[in-house]
Amino acid sequence: MSNPVPPRKADKPWRSEGTPPEPTPPASGKRKMPGGWGGLILTALVVYLIANLVLSFFNEGDEPTISYTEFSKQVDAGNVTKIYSKGDAIQGQLKNGRDNPEGDGKYTKFKTQRPSFADDQLWEDLEKHNVTVTAEPVVQQRSFLSNLLISLAPMLLLVVLWIFIARRMSAGMGGAGGMLGRKAPPKPVELEPGTERTTFADVAGIDEVEGELNDVVDFLKNPDEYRKMGARMPRGVLLAGPPGTGKTLLARAVAGEAGVPFFSASASEFIEMIVGVGASRVRELFAEARKVAPSIIFIDEIDTIGRARAGGSGMGGHDEREQTLNQILTEMDGFSGAEGVIVIAATNRADILDPALTRPGRFDRVVNVSPPDRAGRAAILEIHTRGIPLAPDVDLVRMARSTPGMTGADLANLANEAALLAVKRKQDQVTQADLSEALEKVQLGAERPLVMPDEERRRTAYHESGHALLGMLQPGADPVRKITIVPRGRALGVTLSTPDADRYAYTEEYLRGRIIGALGGMAAEHVVYGVVTTGSENDLEQVTNLARGMVARWGMSERVGRLSALPNDVQQAYGLAAAPATLDSIDHEMRRIVDGCYEEACGKLRDHRGQLDALAEALLANETLEEADAYRIAGITRLAKEA
Repeated sequence: MSNPVPPRKADKPWRSEGTPPEPTPPASGKRKMPGGWGGLILTALVVYLIANLVLSFFNEGDEPTISYTEFSKQVDAGNVTKIYSKGDAIQGQLKNGRDNPEGDGKYTKFKTQRPSFADDQLWEDLEKHNVTVTAEPVVQQRSFLSNLLISLAPMLLLVVLWIFIARRMSAGMGGAGGMLGRKAPPKPVELEPGTERTTFADVAGIDEVEGELNDVVDFLKNPDEYRKMGARMPRGVLLAGPPGTGKTLLARAVAGEAGVPFFSASASEFIEMIVGVGASRVRELFAEARKVAPSIIFIDEIDTIGRARAGGSGMGGHDEREQTLNQILTEMDGFSGAEGVIVIAATNRADILDPALTRPGRFDRVVNVSPPDRAGRAAILEIHTRGIPLAPDVDLVRMARSTPGMTGADLANLANEAALLAVKRKQDQVTQADLSEALEKVQLGAERPLVMPDEERRRTAYHESGHALLGMLQPGADPVRKITIVPRGRALGVTLSTPDADRYAYTEEYLRGRIIGALGGMAAEHVVYGVVTTGSENDLEQVTNLARGMVARWGMSERVGRLSALPNDVQQAYGLAAAPATLDSIDHEMRRIVDGCYEEACGKLRDHRGQLDALAEALLANETLEEADAYRIAGITRLAKEA
């Protein structure tokens, strides 16, 4: 008979789907007090004794001690109202308070000691001044019960604090992390009854990736067939790609398609200030996954802890990250082995991961998840608009053609923005106009209510007309879709150009055309006004990146040659990437390309000045020109046809 599944702890740094319900703990189970009740009783006794000492100290200070000489003076002055005597010890009370000559402040009640050698007539003096001699002490001391209750107050506070700490430690918050007040990790989330799990039907636009992951699904469904052939289950699958391409969704779809439990966590949730906590959490996560194997563990943003390890000793969080990584390496392919557990990880930076993590036996296959093509974007839009009422004029294929380079997350945001616009306009359905305006908001930014002077508005119109006209005239350039001088985002005007079809490789001619088009705004201001303004800042950034790529990365310069002289990562130090002579050559060639493109842009605009003026005047009159109107006003025929 197999052993029952042990109960899982209630708070872990991961979420789970498809796991069996946790068994109810037996009613007779009692929580053990850390340290035992003996320790608590001993601590309470110590606190009681200390409290009594403190209270007795304060009790002694309730009434000041005065000299017998001072006492005699007060009796002779008739200022004593009553006294109590026990042996030679005297307590008393004055009618009116007096300054204590041997202490600070005034006193009313006092105590003193009558010397044994005194031969004064104390009794006669007391009778003479009508002093009452009482049978009870003037200052009543607290009873033993009162002292006991007062002394128990700190002990009760200690008990409450002790129980509070014990419950936190028993609930999984123990160790140094719990004592430092570490926030409780999120509890596992089970699917609600009747809720369907994510499958490949909820994923679109990345069919080639689904094909690679289908092997994992089939292995989880039919493990015996693979074992007969001597094949082993892959230990891990690394999903690499830009943000928003659907890596997390794919991992959930694999688990849902195979019908196995799914544990998901972010890599940053394993890292804590205390060294060793992350490694402990990794051990617990793999132990939980083995209990319900076959299962899938998904770790998002694994580059947080999976970066290549550097030489030398680490300190603090760096050392904690390395210990966590070492534990993952051991769990995936170490002496323990993660039998029946497949690890799926996602990252945007697969190039910086530790080689020990990406070797076969750990992550056996690396799946690149790229942005979808046009057909994939149309399928993604269909999925994200399933719950949105669409008007009959909505053409999702047309929207997919207008959104090259967008990821699944971008398209989901586009559909949501269109739905928000429809709600604001009190519509029952989302129209094509809503989708188009939402696309403009996503790509170009929201409109700004900015009032510009007429001269600056006219200069902006020529600036955008220069971009558009050169885009229309340049062979092979992306078609101009829209021109506007309405301020959007940080720009005073925008010219939108998108290709007819997705591009995966770029020719030198196309890149030069991109540079000429980007310089069109500055060239138009130079041709018309003879000045250069700050409105070309973003254009020059694009030009610089394109020229640097052509010369230093894509081998489009005879002087530099067919070399990748600069790294793709712009965060690296520019001066450390190549020799000084090579960097000088790169700068020279970049200037040569950009200067040549700028001269060509100015020449074309001078040759087509009439068309430039016509576009600018139309923009001043209408503020926004759509594709057909822009080409008609410029007198240019659209040669490229949409596929």
